[in-house]
Amino acid sequence: MTHYFTDNWDNVQNFQAKPDDILIATYPKAGTTWVSQMLDLLYFGKSSPKRGVSLPIYERVPFLEICIPIFPTGVELADKMTTSPRLIKTHLPVQLVPKSFWEQKCRIVYVARNAKDNAVSYFHFDHMNCAQPEPGDWPTYLQKFQEGKLVWGSWYDHVKGWWEKKQAYPKLLYLHYEDLAESRGVNCLPPNATVCGPACSPARPAYVSLCGPSHEYRVCLGKVGDWKNHFTVYQNEKFDKEYQKKMMNITIRFRTEI
Repeated sequence: MTHYFTDNWDNVQNFQAKPDDILIATYPKAGTTWVSQMLDLLYFGKSSPKRGVSLPIYERVPFLEICIPIFPTGVELADKMTTSPRLIKTHLPVQLVPKSFWEQKCRIVYVARNAKDNAVSYFHFDHMNCAQPEPGDWPTYLQKFQEGKLVWGSWYDHVKGWWEKKQAYPKLLYLHYEDLAESRGVNCLPPNATVCGPACSPARPAYVSLCGPSHEYRVCLGKVGDWKNHFTVYQNEKFDKEYQKKMMNITIRFRTEI
């Protein structure tokens, strides 16, 4: 990880979660902002319809481990929140999540995106974000992705670690980016998704649908299957072989097109 995520490490690890906190966890570029908007609208859209205009997303859903000079840290933003529940996002792998989230038995929503589209999206993101290392060309970047040598480490370890945690932690809802994209955010949360609490009841789907393509925040532009515009035939075949080896003993399944 870069220093923007490690400079405040002790405070991140000692962060005091509250029992009603909801942690939104993802590997980078897997729908973090999208799901953050959806949950914020679910919980606060009716009572504060202008909340999304008056408050930027990083204040409504603080990025826990972020630490950029001259700006409040993610921990500081989370600590000063007065909403209930607090929505907090992280890219931390499961083993690095502050222990207070487990001690307080917090609800957690994890979103996983298929590896090919995730790699492509992360590649473009790293080209536009000066806080990330220079990505280089696509073949080089794809190799680094496969080797887990990007910020936040291995996609494989990340999605598998959270998947395994789900089996033992009942308050963890594991979502797939492709399912959200297929439904365009409408009724994308299962009706029995009690991990989210009352706000996820079938009676409130209208607030989820606000995250569709016509919504002013434009948070749903990620395309499923865009990897086809970047992978060569050789890259795809090589990727598939390595993928099968690394995902051999895991039951999770991803869709690379819808």
